[in-house]
Amino acid sequence: MSTGIESSNNTVDIEAKWYFLVCSAIAVLIGFFTWTAPASPNLLGIEVFATIIALFIFGSIKYRIDKNAITYGALLIILVTFFPMWWPKSQLRQEFLESGGHAIWEAFKENIITLHGLEKLIHADTMLFILGLTFFVSVISQTRLLETISMNILRIFEGRVFATVILICALVSFTSGIMDGVSMIGLTIRVLTIILIMAKVKEQGIKFFIMVSVILTTVCGMWLAYGEPPNLIMKSNLGLPDSFFLKYAMPMAVVTFIIVAIFIYRWLIGKLIPLNDLDVLEQNIADIRFLQAARKGESKDLEDMLMEYYDELGDKAAHVRDFYHEGHHPISSMIIAGVDKETVHRFIREYLGEEFLEPVSKYYHFRAKKNDHRGMEQELIEADIIDRLLDNTRLQRRAAQVWGKIAFIPFIGLLIWHASNHNVPLFIASMAGFIVALLGILPHPKMRKLAFHEAVHEYKEYLFLFPLFLSITLLTAVGFFDQMKELIEHGVETIGHAHIAVIQFIVSALLSAILDNNVVADFASRAIQGMSSMFLFAASQIAGYATGGSLTHIGSAQSVVAFAYILRYIDSNFTPIDWISAMWKLVAAISGALILVIYIMAFIFNL
Repeated sequence: MSTGIESSNNTVDIEAKWYFLVCSAIAVLIGFFTWTAPASPNLLGIEVFATIIALFIFGSIKYRIDKNAITYGALLIILVTFFPMWWPKSQLRQEFLESGGHAIWEAFKENIITLHGLEKLIHADTMLFILGLTFFVSVISQTRLLETISMNILRIFEGRVFATVILICALVSFTSGIMDGVSMIGLTIRVLTIILIMAKVKEQGIKFFIMVSVILTTVCGMWLAYGEPPNLIMKSNLGLPDSFFLKYAMPMAVVTFIIVAIFIYRWLIGKLIPLNDLDVLEQNIADIRFLQAARKGESKDLEDMLMEYYDELGDKAAHVRDFYHEGHHPISSMIIAGVDKETVHRFIREYLGEEFLEPVSKYYHFRAKKNDHRGMEQELIEADIIDRLLDNTRLQRRAAQVWGKIAFIPFIGLLIWHASNHNVPLFIASMAGFIVALLGILPHPKMRKLAFHEAVHEYKEYLFLFPLFLSITLLTAVGFFDQMKELIEHGVETIGHAHIAVIQFIVSALLSAILDNNVVADFASRAIQGMSSMFLFAASQIAGYATGGSLTHIGSAQSVVAFAYILRYIDSNFTPIDWISAMWKLVAAISGALILVIYIMAFIFNL
């Protein structure tokens, strides 16, 4: 007999239908008591806040509810509470009494059918931009552009790890201001992990760098509106120009990056990767990953494959893992650990294909014989064979990357056009970039399918926002935020705009540490709309939700990605407390620096 609760790993998943049943019952009760005696807007605020808290609770404890179910179920309660509160005094009701059903139809056309109307209700233009950007980044990632750039940087700096990593971090920070930070962090983590393992950085250091990637793609990426959904929400709610982000957010992003550089320096001081010691597959990592995606419609991480083989390796699994984290390729690790030939061969076939079996197997066997002169000669011969086998893949990858680079021309061009003329929809920029980039992988149907699958999977993570955005729009309609605005204005008169800006930074940071920063951005920004110090307050909130979202494993979408990666590939015993213990000093340093910047900006821009 089904109880409506399903267990998975160490969590208990509660079926959505039972949650919807509870929401329906609550909605009926609220409707019964408020239909003729409308409730206060404060009840609506409590319901929206309870929804946000439910997202935190049922996404963090043992008992789990799908976050889409939480927000769509709660919307039913919110709508039932809202209607009797809004309808009697609404302009639409007056028009309905005068014109009948025609008024309802006109309101429907204006608010539901048009992009402008949907933008006011649920940030439609913003969400469509994120949709196009998600597909754009997914296609770009298939061309292995970031891996190619990273390996080229490593060669330019002749294997010096700090210089390589800091430049990669700078590129990620810059790109995260334009592209989707959630997509960027997945690529960033994998590239940095490859380099750190080659540099033989300790496991603790690798975990720290993965967590730092969250800051790179949020706080350091806040210099422009288009990379982060919360920034786009702030831009939409407050009508912020692009110049605002360059004037207010960019200095804070630069300060944050300098602090990050100081913190990561101690892990990489003196680290050097001897480029001549890199094996042939490490040197051609971009081609290898492109080959996998084109051949099998998947791009398996080495960590994924190793985990799948651990059960078969028996008592040798621990040795293979140790050799891998010392910087050896998984195939080399298995050979050195004495894994049987059949298992090694099966790994090579799955990873690269049948044609690579013989040369790759021989290459790593000869490579293991470091002091054998004849073995070193054979190693070079097999490496040359592998390199030639990758020639065709290399040409295809470069062709795909050309289209990926060209795609940035319409993308950035249309962003500039939108910035100068807001009648131009924002979403056409990301859609245009996606369409052009797609031309690069059209000859590879399995890769194209993979890109679509990954993009759809990622965008599903944003669907829970639609009911929340609508709920916050309804709160605005009943005047809920007018009370918050009055409170802020009173605070400005009492203690000054600089102190209020700092308080907003701290509150946004604390809320974002436990709640989704998209919601914090939408909620908090409504209360400062039209204020004389709106730009300063907006900058404080942006810095706050970006910084606070890095402190915990659930503070932002990027934190969730990074935490899951550490658990799966680095340390299965890693806990949320471990995350906070590793990050609090860096986040505290960034917070202190940004509070100082806020005071300086308050002095400079609000004399």
